[in-house]
Amino acid sequence: QVQLVESGGGVVQAGGSLRLSCAASGSIFSGTVMSWYRQAPGKRRELVAAITRGGSTNYADSVKGRFTISRDNAKNTAYLQMNSLKPEDTAVYYCNFVNGPYTSWGQGTQVTVSS
Repeated sequence: QVQLVESGGGVVQAGGSLRLSCAASGSIFSGTVMSWYRQAPGKRRELVAAITRGGSTNYADSVKGRFTISRDNAKNTAYLQMNSLKPEDTAVYYCNFVNGPYTSWGQGTQVTVSS
């Protein structure tokens, strides 16, 4: 069982920045993928960014060049640095942790970008 604790959401003006964190604890295997998803009201949950334990990354086209995902393997923590935020980035952001055959989700953190 893996527990995920997210932090860093909030309200920011367009053009501003926020940094999300997701800390995993529990029984963690060697091969893991940590990701951030988001879900806006009335929309499907979508992948924002993902990072493997080795550091390979993948981003949604809508955030490329603005968001950066990183991780600290020693702390089992993933980060999402969000710059040049836009109102359309407003959503609940969820951390996702693929740990061997298991998948865990964080509780979600609200990000609101005002115009």
